[in-house]
Amino acid sequence: MSKVEEFEELRPLLFSIAYRILSSVGEAEDAVQETWLRFDGSATRPASTKAYLSATVTRISIDVLRSARVRREEYVGPWFPEPLLADPYEDPARSAELADSVSMAALLLLERLSPLERGVFVLREVFGFGFDEVATAVGRSQEACRQLLVRARRHMQAGRPRFEADRQERQELATRFFGALRDGDVGRLQDLLAQDAQLVGDGGGKAPQLAQAVVGAVNVARLLGSAFPQLLQIGGTFEPHEVNGQPGALFRDRDGLVLHVLVLEVLDGQVQTVRGVINPEKLGHLGPVADAWAIDRELRHARRQLTARRPNAFWTSEP
Repeated sequence: MSKVEEFEELRPLLFSIAYRILSSVGEAEDAVQETWLRFDGSATRPASTKAYLSATVTRISIDVLRSARVRREEYVGPWFPEPLLADPYEDPARSAELADSVSMAALLLLERLSPLERGVFVLREVFGFGFDEVATAVGRSQEACRQLLVRARRHMQAGRPRFEADRQERQELATRFFGALRDGDVGRLQDLLAQDAQLVGDGGGKAPQLAQAVVGAVNVARLLGSAFPQLLQIGGTFEPHEVNGQPGALFRDRDGLVLHVLVLEVLDGQVQTVRGVINPEKLGHLGPVADAWAIDRELRHARRQLTARRPNAFWTSEP
């Protein structure tokens, strides 16, 4: 098997490792490309190509993460991972770990870890690498890696919800939720939301976004139930889609350009959190991106016209 063939066979694994460390599709793809360049430039073939490439992409990702964390500290508003519609790596023996580790909730928990803890946790806990391979990848002793893993597990377990929904329950709830969203049915939306539900948006200062999180089932239902029917009225569309292994939807403008992504976090039979990613810099890998500012202006104009015709109508973006 040629170098190219070996690398392409392992590319899905390498991307999946890098994405979980970096929470960025673009940065993960760059890390994989840099891994190829180093592999291609090596004069010798490693005893285990999988171990060599996995260690290389991990070290590159950890280095990138160290600088990325500084940028994230200066980020405007809430920061969320770049949405991933499909994880390219599959392993039936570790399907549960893989699905759980790619969710936005899990990736946000991983943000609490140091870069080394994150690398160790991803390799050992998610992908099941041996401690000898993990130690080689992060440049620490096996004992040090065990200690890093203990700390990482402690942080991750402390932030996990007590009750998690199974896949079928999540999907059934999401179907009802997006049906109510399409109809603008505030009452149905409120019934599906937890009492302390939150709506949080990531625009990064690059697109219209909520000034702060909207909290409470009533407030979240009112905002969603008024805003999204307006988007549909000016030609917008949305398609339910699994996002980071969780139920979600991809929204487009009238020309089919990507506008934003919504992801639902379902706990104990209700929607606990609705996360929106509208920062165009995080959506480019999904296709050509819409001008969210132009859409916002069009929606505001439509609301003003409606208000002029029906002064008592409820059309507000604030709960």
